[in-house]
Amino acid sequence: MNQENSLAVFEDKRIRKTWFNEEWWFVLEDVVFALTNSTDIKQYINKLRQRDEELTKGWVQIVHTLKITTLGGFQNMNCVNTEGAFRIIQSIPSPKAEPFKLWLAKVGYDRVKEIQDPELAQKRMKELYAAKGYPKDWIEKRIRGIAIRDELTDEWKKRNVGTEKEYAILTAEICKETFGMTPSEYKKFKELKKENLRDHMNDLELIFSMLGERVTTEITRNKDTNGFIPCEKAAKEGGEVAGSARKDAEKRIGKPITTKENYKQLIKKRKNENLLGFKKN
Repeated sequence: MNQENSLAVFEDKRIRKTWFNEEWWFVLEDVVFALTNSTDIKQYINKLRQRDEELTKGWVQIVHTLKITTLGGFQNMNCVNTEGAFRIIQSIPSPKAEPFKLWLAKVGYDRVKEIQDPELAQKRMKELYAAKGYPKDWIEKRIRGIAIRDELTDEWKKRNVGTEKEYAILTAEICKETFGMTPSEYKKFKELKKENLRDHMNDLELIFSMLGERVTTEITRNKDTNGFIPCEKAAKEGGEVAGSARKDAEKRIGKPITTKENYKQLIKKRKNENLLGFKKN
């Protein structure tokens, strides 16, 4: 079954989903049915909650009622995101759920190891990007960019900027000053929808993104900014530095730094360049 319409791990089952709060949410009844084949899903879920007191306590945090397209039109149904689905799977006493429980235990163990040794997390990330076809030099820049981003958000946390909404506003400020577009405008420019913007940037786009965020970190530290408004000003200044550098580079290169190319096009272009280079030799 098409992975766009179902969870890949439940290929033989139809699991409806909807996009909400920037992530996929799955119909709870479909998830439970896929693991149990129960003839009365609602009753099974009720018994599940009765057996697991802790699950019931946290129910409102992991289960949300969302509109789902059905044969009879839109219908409000209980849905869970990926994290919520994993939590519920842990409570299902079914042989079909055991592989998921074992997998979750392995993931948890790997995560503990990565916390103790961050290089393992970087290695895993590199392997994932390589599996998607990204070239090694691009991967190195992307990983470095993630480290720079983490350093900036850590700095914001120290300075009383802590909500995801505030992070998004500050990030948009840096991006707008660097590229003349906010992240949402940039995604439209690249004709992206739910994809990660930076996974679709070329080398120079990544470099200027890093420059804007790294300079913002330095300005934030050196001016000892505290609170959202001062940090917003620092973000604007950091983006301006990167924006000026980008404009100067564009004049000297003779073409825009920003591009509509997505990662598949970038990978194909890189492969063609390598092939031509090989033939010349």
